[in-house]
Amino acid sequence: MPTLHDVARSAGVSLATASRVLNGSTRKVAESYREKVEAAAAELGYTANLSAQATAKGTAAIVALLVADIADPYFGLLASGVARGADEAGLVVTIAITERDLQREVRLVRALRGQRPRALILAASRSTESSAPELQQELDAISATGGRVVALGPGGGDVRTVLIDNRGGARALGAALAGRGYRRAVILAAAEGVRTSDDRIAGFTEGFAAGGGAVERIHRGAFTRESGAQAMRDLLALGIDPGTVVFGISDVVAIGALATLRAAGRAVGSDIAVAGFDDIPTGRDVTPALTTVRVPLEEVGYQTLRAAVDEAWEPHPDELSPEILLRDSTPGL
Repeated sequence: MPTLHDVARSAGVSLATASRVLNGSTRKVAESYREKVEAAAAELGYTANLSAQATAKGTAAIVALLVADIADPYFGLLASGVARGADEAGLVVTIAITERDLQREVRLVRALRGQRPRALILAASRSTESSAPELQQELDAISATGGRVVALGPGGGDVRTVLIDNRGGARALGAALAGRGYRRAVILAAAEGVRTSDDRIAGFTEGFAAGGGAVERIHRGAFTRESGAQAMRDLLALGIDPGTVVFGISDVVAIGALATLRAAGRAVGSDIAVAGFDDIPTGRDVTPALTTVRVPLEEVGYQTLRAAVDEAWEPHPDELSPEILLRDSTPGL
């Protein structure tokens, strides 16, 4: 394998100059030298040794992103924003999937700690278990060795946090739907203790009640399309009155419910209204288009990356404020 010495010799520059170009140094290198070094590296097939970099610098040029489910468009959009920021910072993104399992999350963080990442971003939905001592111990160990931990949602210890106003967004949605004349609602939620879900339940219930409505039932499941579809089947079996609005705790859940309603011959909108949360692209394309709360997910991902790499980072909550989008799935009564 070609070495850094080989690249420096081929480019006709010093070893120090070649290292600054290829190993992510903050020191400036003349553009003519940079071009020579990059051309030599490409010709020789040289790639930087991340393990060696980690040994020399204390951390590697890696940002580790933990998500709950990579198949969920919510996390795909977040990852897109993280990747954009990482590219600007000269970092490589590695993604791990927690499946919202605390023990799996602990194992993944422990394994990633061995790679000495520059940053670790916890983007999976936080739960009441997320502050468990064993997880916090692993996060503290990353911080102690020079890495930075960023959590999407409440964190603990030496953790920077990027917050989405889930409760406020859901409250505004509940109030808006009550303002359209709805008085009965059902919520399709995740398991109790998942903070994103619990905040959205609380906010929607508050806003809907303030407008004169009442949440008649909360059906617990998961943040998946299949969970939304099954919950809707269960509700249809129990009986659901026309004019009820179904709030899916995420767009993916709401779309599963919408598909079940249509398969059962119930009209979405004029019969049973459906709303979601997140504003994933699919929600705009289904028929009828899905009422939702828009969260700028790519910008959220970008901000988490900036929180990880900017020494003087400060949160910008106004840029991440949710926006209510009323569409044809909730035409009003």
